[in-house]
Amino acid sequence: MGAGRTSKSEKATMVKPMDSQQEYVLRAVEERDIRIVRLWFSDILGTLKSVAIAPAELESAFAEGIGFDGSAIEGFSRISESDTIAMPDPSTFQLLPLGVGDGGIKSARMFCDILNPDGQAFYSDPRQVLRRQVQTAADEGFTCKVSPEIEFYLVEDQETDGRPPKPTDDGSYFDQANRSLAPYFRRDAMLALEDMGIPVEFSHHETAPGQQEIDLRHADILTMGDSIMTFRYITKLIAHRNNVAATFMPKPFTDYAGSAMHTHMSLFEGDINAFHDPDAEFSLSRTGQQFIAGILTHANEISAVTNQWTNSYKRILFGSEAPTAATWGVSNRSAMVRVPTYRLGKAESRRVEVRSPDSACNPYLALAVLLAAGLRGIRDGYELNEPAEDDIAALTRRERRALGYVDLPASLDQALREMEKSDFVADILGEHVFEFFLRNKWREWHDYQKQITPWELQNNLSF
Repeated sequence: MGAGRTSKSEKATMVKPMDSQQEYVLRAVEERDIRIVRLWFSDILGTLKSVAIAPAELESAFAEGIGFDGSAIEGFSRISESDTIAMPDPSTFQLLPLGVGDGGIKSARMFCDILNPDGQAFYSDPRQVLRRQVQTAADEGFTCKVSPEIEFYLVEDQETDGRPPKPTDDGSYFDQANRSLAPYFRRDAMLALEDMGIPVEFSHHETAPGQQEIDLRHADILTMGDSIMTFRYITKLIAHRNNVAATFMPKPFTDYAGSAMHTHMSLFEGDINAFHDPDAEFSLSRTGQQFIAGILTHANEISAVTNQWTNSYKRILFGSEAPTAATWGVSNRSAMVRVPTYRLGKAESRRVEVRSPDSACNPYLALAVLLAAGLRGIRDGYELNEPAEDDIAALTRRERRALGYVDLPASLDQALREMEKSDFVADILGEHVFEFFLRNKWREWHDYQKQITPWELQNNLSF
């Protein structure tokens, strides 16, 4: 059987009655004259994948899915197991903003769950990895809400032949962009995201020339994984429309701060924020403390997932306010996990901010390991140490050790060594994702090691 095809008997096992969400999508496509529907999913590294279908094929896609060659997708399956099904999730249906891609033609997108031909969840689908942790949290009585602060750079061009890019402006923190090549970029990006039902909380210039930050309003963790994927796609398109480029590379400049994805997380039991306790110090409940302890305890094991590139560790080692040790603090932006003190008496605002992930992670996998680590801390009753009050980045390694702080991995090499001995991470990701991720990243690290850099030539060629 060729790639992209399923037999009649296999299709019959997957056909299911049309539900109300699917009916709504079909009706919306017809009433709004949508000409293209894009079905999206992610490979293991977080690259957005897409297949476009005509509206006439949508009903069949809901009933049977879209068959494709899974062996052609990074990390999905072997050639002998290549038949794979993309099943659209109608709850993710959104119109793409006019003028953003597709040449002005009305189009929409839906995320897909990836399935085996028998209709079972596909083991290599990052969205399914996160969905499993959502179910684990639900089984323990929790729903998780997330709000990320996504940093990135606007540069004049990404085609630099290996030379440093040029930022689009010389602004600094909270500057109004009045000398920018893309003065209306953040406005256009915010409006496009809002048009897609992705609420934006804040938008501002960050600390470095060309660096931007857009913060998304909190949503359930699976929806947020979809929103982050959409955010990166829309941001790049809006930048292109402004004749510049957006990069989520963790640290594209030697002398400027890296780009983080500070991730605010909270757990709810029904409508009650499980992290809030008005009688506790900092209004942080024992559940919240244990959640933080879980993330800190497993920080080194999950680092390769939250910071997946060789370049990620340039940000951690040499980036402004980037965490270098598995610590927590109250309003301390040098700690890995920060407890904000805004609105301490407001129950729904009690949250923790994880500052280690960067903007180039696979959001499904990164959110999955963070949630799983926090849940492990609650389930096993982890104890939280005293908060860090120092500027962690200003301490020497000896001083950090004397204070009992555990350093985070300083390279992808160290992070992979921690990950590959972790049964915890293997269980979260599943055997196939775990093994492929390690193989792919070890190859990246070895390719990186082989490079002879300009710094080496400048400093060693005369010997």
